Amino acid sequence: MPAYPRAARPGPATALAGLLLALAAVLVPIPAHAASGTATVADALKKSPVYVDPRAESQLPKPDADALAKKIKDAGRPVFVAVLPQSTEFPSASVLQDVRSLTGITGLYAIRLGDGFNAGADRQVMAKNAVQNLVGAVKRSSTHDAKAELNSFVDQALHQAKGKAPGSWTGGSGDSSATIAWLAVGGVLVVGGGAGYALLRRSKKKREERERAELDALRTVVDEDITAYAEELDRLAFTPSEPGATDEMRKDYEHALDAYDKAKEQMAAATRPQDVQPVTETLADGRFALATLAARRNGAPLPERRVPCFFDPRHGPSAIDVQWAPVGGAPRPVPACAADVARVNSGEDPEARMVHTDQGPQPYWNAGPAYAPWAGGYFGGAGGILGGLLVGTVLGSLISAPDAFAEPGFAGPESLPGGGEFSGSDFNPSDFSGSFGGGGSGGDSGGDFGSGDW
Repeated sequence: MPAYPRAARPGPATALAGLLLALAAVLVPIPAHAASGTATVADALKKSPVYVDPRAESQLPKPDADALAKKIKDAGRPVFVAVLPQSTEFPSASVLQDVRSLTGITGLYAIRLGDGFNAGADRQVMAKNAVQNLVGAVKRSSTHDAKAELNSFVDQALHQAKGKAPGSWTGGSGDSSATIAWLAVGGVLVVGGGAGYALLRRSKKKREERERAELDALRTVVDEDITAYAEELDRLAFTPSEPGATDEMRKDYEHALDAYDKAKEQMAAATRPQDVQPVTETLADGRFALATLAARRNGAPLPERRVPCFFDPRHGPSAIDVQWAPVGGAPRPVPACAADVARVNSGEDPEARMVHTDQGPQPYWNAGPAYAPWAGGYFGGAGGILGGLLVGTVLGSLISAPDAFAEPGFAGPESLPGGGEFSGSDFNPSDFSGSFGGGGSGGDSGGDFGSGDW
């Protein structure tokens, strides 16, 4: 550190002045003619809910943009709107994610890109299905006029979005009073940075604690599945050297043994709930090998490759589908083993896989989100059949949601920063995916927005 003469050493007032000057250089609004790009868009959205690129002002002139911004500010919701030209600066595949990441504020983001429109939201602000449905409805009902489209979207979104407007929107349009306000905000952010970091750490800790509790519950269930699998191996009592054993039988048996060892290793290495899904995939594969081996030994037709019995995967591969309805739900065909098919057809309850919950033993489909990765390994996750099978059940409400298995250990919106709070780039990128409808130059129209991309 330089050795200043006593009278020349900078005091607190000098240091504060230097800090404020540095903040002024960062926080004073960027002129409209500044270079564009996602960084500029993000910087502008930190200061106002609406940003219009100078090259797109014909779509939303300044008076209309100001009116839209006032509407959002008056409602006090974390809704961000950008109107951008279709350009290589704004790749349609990533512009939503990039703007959200660089802005760093939890919220609902809507972008008009050329003639296309798309939106995404942090799930604690607005559910992904809600965003998708709203965007689709607005696009189908609008005349592709930017002003009408954006106002229609914002009018509906303000009634649904959760959270509050970010404090950084309190500044003005760039005069001296606005600059002072921005400096004050900057000073608070500097002072409060440590508190914000501590909040994020607490949220992360809560998420990790919840994941550990979920994994502990799953470990008990999976250990029971592995034990049941080992007992089935013993009951089969196959010996590779027994009379009549063929190479195919020995391969089936070796496959089944490998699955047993692999499942134990995978479960021992699991550190998060989502690590359980590969374990149950392995067990399902091993049970099919056992069923194939049994058929070969008995001279029976080889089994069809089907998913496990829906009611209890420990029953092995399903035989056929049977009509069944959960309590209070509509009937639907579900894959079941022969024994459960007979029970259901005779009016009896199937032998359901029961798991522990705070309310006592429950069928796994009524046990809550912790069992999603366990069930997903057996039935193929959100991309498989399970979501349709479980419509109307507790677990089905989770699995039917987009990306239910992309983040099986997701701790829930209550553990994350709320709308309008700073969260940096800590968000689920799939919540800001999808394509932009519309055409125009650039060649990337993105297809028909709202047609299943979300």
